[in-house]
Amino acid sequence: MMILRNFVVFEGIDGAGTSTQIKMLAERDSARFVMTAEPTAAETGRFLRRMLAGEFSVDERTNAFLFAADRCEHVYGKGGIMELAKSGKTVLSDRYLFSSLAYQSVSCGDEIPFLVNSVFPLPEILFYFQIDPEISLGRVNSRNEKKEIYETLDAQRKIAEQYERIIAHYEKPEHNCGMRIVRIDAARSMDEISRQIAGYFISGSRAGKSE
Repeated sequence: MMILRNFVVFEGIDGAGTSTQIKMLAERDSARFVMTAEPTAAETGRFLRRMLAGEFSVDERTNAFLFAADRCEHVYGKGGIMELAKSGKTVLSDRYLFSSLAYQSVSCGDEIPFLVNSVFPLPEILFYFQIDPEISLGRVNSRNEKKEIYETLDAQRKIAEQYERIIAHYEKPEHNCGMRIVRIDAARSMDEISRQIAGYFISGSRAGKSE
């Protein structure tokens, strides 16, 4: 796996606050930052969002391939991550392959998720939001929106465990190719977290180590 410069990923269980922090960072410098997310707004992503909403179900192994297909468009498609990053924009993605490794591995094991995601580049920086599933699910419930299929306490606990295992895997130098992993205490205030994240760009701190 290679590192894609100007590419930054935010990861965490549902309700961890990644979307909020991406928006706050992008608003600091709209000329520099570009926001994006997975599932994408493309046809592939819209199909996945219908599945996540519970409109239909597929085998978890199929699920892993579907998310990888959407990711392929996200990275390599016209106007995608690769094109934007090479133009000099800093791409901020709400979820990436680490989500697939955490979510799909719960049901279908590691082999397929790791296989189908092994072709994608790693980000320069990975911000991993750590939070108790009960707290994050409380945030989800407060939205008064229809829940997605993974938004149950039992599922989120299992996914949180998988995330910890996946992040620990990539914290090993032989697996991260120089990707910087920053652990975020997502139970802190929005402003505290925002200042911590912004510091990595204001100071010019880039890839290099886990924290």
